[in-house]
Amino acid sequence: MDFDVDKSAVEPGGLVFPSDHWSNYPQNLFGNWTRDQVLRSKMLTSCSSSQSCLIYKMEVRDDGHFDKVAGEKITTVTAEKDSSRAFWKELQQPRPEGIRIRAFFVDNLSLDVLKMLGTKFNVEPFFFTSSMNWIPSRYQEDAKAGVGDHITVTLPFICAMRKSGTGPENISSVSAGDPLQKVTPEAPEINTQTSLELTHEILLQDLLAIHMVRRKDSSTIISYHPISQFQKTSAKRLQSLVQRTGDSVYWSKLFSSSKDPTFVFLAILWYALYAWDEAFEVLYQHIKKLESRVLGTNDINLTRELHKLQAYLLHYQQLLQDFYKSVEFVKKTPNPAMQDDKDKDNSAALLEREADNLLSEISRLEGQRVMHSGRLQNVMNLAFATVNIEDSRAMKRVSYLTMVFLPASLMAVSLVTSDQETTYPVPQSIFGMNVKEINSGSYQTLSHYAEATITLTVLTTWLVVAMQRESSFWPKGSPWWHRLAWPIFFAVTRIKEWYLGHRRPSKTRKRRGIGFT
Repeated sequence: MDFDVDKSAVEPGGLVFPSDHWSNYPQNLFGNWTRDQVLRSKMLTSCSSSQSCLIYKMEVRDDGHFDKVAGEKITTVTAEKDSSRAFWKELQQPRPEGIRIRAFFVDNLSLDVLKMLGTKFNVEPFFFTSSMNWIPSRYQEDAKAGVGDHITVTLPFICAMRKSGTGPENISSVSAGDPLQKVTPEAPEINTQTSLELTHEILLQDLLAIHMVRRKDSSTIISYHPISQFQKTSAKRLQSLVQRTGDSVYWSKLFSSSKDPTFVFLAILWYALYAWDEAFEVLYQHIKKLESRVLGTNDINLTRELHKLQAYLLHYQQLLQDFYKSVEFVKKTPNPAMQDDKDKDNSAALLEREADNLLSEISRLEGQRVMHSGRLQNVMNLAFATVNIEDSRAMKRVSYLTMVFLPASLMAVSLVTSDQETTYPVPQSIFGMNVKEINSGSYQTLSHYAEATITLTVLTTWLVVAMQRESSFWPKGSPWWHRLAWPIFFAVTRIKEWYLGHRRPSKTRKRRGIGFT
């Protein structure tokens, strides 16, 4: 909510008609929605003011068949007064008999169209506020037995979009303004509310915002579509997909066997499931490529990208939970208008079955999300384990260097002896400065130091190698006495290999010799 909105921007000049009742929405129907509340909710300021509002219609007849002629009609409402008045007049026309459902799929929702739809169908303003602010919601209102009710579902979901052109294989969260803009090193934060850029695709957050007025005679569906410059689900696309369900044998049987309009509402929710499926398939291919890169390059920097994906998967978990709760809400919210229908029990059983099918598919999606999360965790563990192994190898090399220089240091290290002139011990070394070449009064020489150092180094190397369980100096499984005598066996093996290699000339050398004789 924005508490600093300019009040003059709420109702632009030339769009308010004092003589029209709908122009005072929502205060004309919901007095508790004060002007200040409307301003803070951004319900009116988020509407399109420069583009024409496009409304795609769909009608379902009482026999369950879709009216293809009505599905081809498009209503355009511009900012002109006459255009808004014409649409309001169209809404006031009584519906022809035999129409079970009329749906409005709205693109570029304008201020006038919002007020007219809200006034005509008595829409709770929270539907528009939750939709424009992308707030997941599901609720029922104005339920009257034998008459009907209002149900609303606002559901964010994830869809995949193909990139325009090709680019380097990387992953980065992108800003909400431009999904192709990569995050710079100066902004390393992970914003899971923005889009996720993969190798060749982008995972975008989309929205299903549906309000349904269920009535005994004729019901209404209003589908709001956010204003976006990217290829998200437009009103035209969703309307065409729902229209095609009428051509499906499976869904046409359901629509014919039950008069409950909730089945069309449930069919729209299936679109979000298909979008999730496509998004997870794209994500699966990308995770496989990341695994190959980690296995092939051992690049620890890839773990940052893996952590980004893990954060997005945690966000997707919340979205899937909202999806599951929305379907459960539809399942557990029976249509009050069906209370006196003779096929009420059969219709309720069919709706429960279809809702359970959708819930089962959502559980499958959650299983895929858990699998992707587990694979990412496995790859991250592999990357860290590889780094630890490399560090261990480096430390092993340091240990070998220490083993070489330790005897020499020991021979020169100081020993604690007693000084004749002092009552406390002072350091004296075995050799140190006490060699004839440095101190003429000493009995030790550099040759003595070299002899002692080389002897101790050889002895240390022999013991270190002999005490190892596995080594390249002896065959695997050799007994302890073989390991103790490893220098002898190692030297004999190398001499034998050298002797056999020189004693037996290769066939190539023999053939060359025969050729020259």
